[in-house]
Amino acid sequence: AHCGRHSPPVVLRQRPGRAMKMTSSYMASLLLLLAVSNPVLSSVSTANPIRKVVTMLQDMQLKVTEEGKKEEELYDKFMCYCKTSGGALSASIEAGSAKIESVGAEIKSSTENLEQTKASLKEHQDSRAAANDAVSQATALREKEAAEYAKFKADHETNIDAITKAVAALEKGMSGSFLQTPAAGLVRSYAMEKAELPDSSRQELLAFLAGTQSSDYVPQGGEITGILKQMGDEMSKSLSEATAEEQAAIQNYEGLMAAKKKELSALQGQVEEEMARIGDLGVAITSMNNDLVDTQEALGEDEKFKKELEAGCDTKTKEWEEVKKTRSEELLALAETIKVLNDDDALELFKKTLPSASASLVQVKVSASLQKARALELLHAAAKKSKRPELDLIALALNGKTAGFEQIIKMIDDMVAILKKEQQGDDSKKEYCEAQFDETDDKRKGLELSISDSEKAISEMEGSIETLKEELAALEAGIKALDKSVAEATEQRKAENKEFKEAMASNAAAKELILLAKKRLLKTYGKESLLQAASQQEQQQDGGADDAGDAVDEVVSPSFVQLHKAAPPPPPETGEAYKKQGSSSVIHEIDILVHDVEREMLVAEREEKHSQEEYQETMADSAEKRAIDAKSLRDKQGAKANLEGDLEVKLAEKKSAQKELMATGEYIKSLHTECDWLMQYYDVRKEARTDELDALEKAISILHGADDSALLQLRASHVRAGRPLRRLRAA
Repeated sequence: AHCGRHSPPVVLRQRPGRAMKMTSSYMASLLLLLAVSNPVLSSVSTANPIRKVVTMLQDMQLKVTEEGKKEEELYDKFMCYCKTSGGALSASIEAGSAKIESVGAEIKSSTENLEQTKASLKEHQDSRAAANDAVSQATALREKEAAEYAKFKADHETNIDAITKAVAALEKGMSGSFLQTPAAGLVRSYAMEKAELPDSSRQELLAFLAGTQSSDYVPQGGEITGILKQMGDEMSKSLSEATAEEQAAIQNYEGLMAAKKKELSALQGQVEEEMARIGDLGVAITSMNNDLVDTQEALGEDEKFKKELEAGCDTKTKEWEEVKKTRSEELLALAETIKVLNDDDALELFKKTLPSASASLVQVKVSASLQKARALELLHAAAKKSKRPELDLIALALNGKTAGFEQIIKMIDDMVAILKKEQQGDDSKKEYCEAQFDETDDKRKGLELSISDSEKAISEMEGSIETLKEELAALEAGIKALDKSVAEATEQRKAENKEFKEAMASNAAAKELILLAKKRLLKTYGKESLLQAASQQEQQQDGGADDAGDAVDEVVSPSFVQLHKAAPPPPPETGEAYKKQGSSSVIHEIDILVHDVEREMLVAEREEKHSQEEYQETMADSAEKRAIDAKSLRDKQGAKANLEGDLEVKLAEKKSAQKELMATGEYIKSLHTECDWLMQYYDVRKEARTDELDALEKAISILHGADDSALLQLRASHVRAGRPLRRLRAA
């Protein structure tokens, strides 16, 4: 026979004890047949009863042989299943072991790769952070250097412009008018604070710029001009060097930024690639772990099933050997019995010893009593196991003499119908309970999962709401602080503006008062003071005419000579005439005071303008930041409101799911109360009910046989005796 893959065959199992009982049963049947011949055959034929027995034994022999062939075929199929399934299980176990080893190695390799990738990711992230820090520091330094250069450049350009104006004025002989300009103040400030000059040159230049030289000292104009040009050249050189350094710093910064940009781009690509690789490796490791667990479980199940299969196949082989031995003994007993009964001497002996037809009525009574006793034995055994009163009632009726076999058979049929109906009820109830348990368990798991998801979502929402609350509080505090800062800055700006206006008013009043004093002096001294002041300025300008540094010769201007030549001879002494006090130095000091006041007013106006611009810029930045913060505040408030609404929904869903879970739990408890006893004792009840049905059916079979045999034998005996058939029932 072909040995293919198929499901385990059903093999008829017979225990050795049962086989021996079967042989004993056959022999007992044989003896019974020897004692009482088959009534059906007796009614239709007058053949030798021994021949009937032999025929029955031959039928039994044929039946045992056919059953042996069928059982052998089933055994061969089962052994084929053992062989093929055992080979398949061995191959599966071998493949599973190899797969476990391979997957374990892959998991180890992937885990090491994952750790290396994480280390590389951390290293690249640190490098990226360091590069960003370097960029931020370089940018901050560049901005600081650019601001310093801008201030340096503005100061130097202003000073260079002032020196250029001073040199041009000196070269044109307009030193007096130059000293009245703000540029003179700038040159003086630079000469005092920043210029690198010898002390003598510094003092000479400052004296010239202040107009405080003594009347007997007139500096050389060329010397002052040379000092100023030297200062201008130094400042131009310093500005050029600073500009070159600034350009070099810009180039270095741009080169650094380009290099850092490439570095950051490369690092970002590596970080993204490694993060993607970490995700892929994590998914792969999880999948391989799951595969490893599944393979280990499947390997364990295969090994367990292989052991069970080997044990079952060994047991089946032993049982089969016992069945073959028992069947051989049974066939041998039947063959020897047939041989004994078919012997000629035995046939002659049976002809002499077997009872005649007159003994039929006694045989009928003996057969009926024997079958009735067997039926009672079956009913008593079934009643003892099941404790059913109905079986006791049937046994009582069968044991009595009033009820006939037909009535008792009807009672048994009714009982069989009741048992089958009860079994159908148990089957339906079991199916209902199993379905309800599965359905409610799935529902319970779904509700528990839903509650778990809701709790997780609620926790996340509560955390998000708390975070939003903190962010909202921070934004509100920031807006309040910004408003406070704006209000303080506004108050400060108002105070500074008020102070500026007061200072400007005071300076204007002081200037007006000083000019009024100067006007009053001029009314008294007239043009003399102006001429003296002009003469002092010309002397200061002409004092440095000799560029070679020779001694200064007194040179009288033509206008001065003409004045002396045109003057009359001195009058005779009549006493000294009244001489007005010199006022040129006072007027010069007044002019300096006016210049200082004007310069102070100019500086104040410039500072006020700068402060106002800074204030306006600050207000614009503050307004922009407040608008951004206000928008963010509104967005976060909306997000918080949405989250709170979603949280309420989730809380309601969780509460509803918890109520439904409690109701499901109560329903499961009621199901256990209703079904546990049936589920626990279902197999026991089914087995007991099957035994009862088997006993009842056997009893029905026995009673049917007794009734029919009695009827047929009585009919046959009465026919042979010539008695009428109508009295058979009464008999």
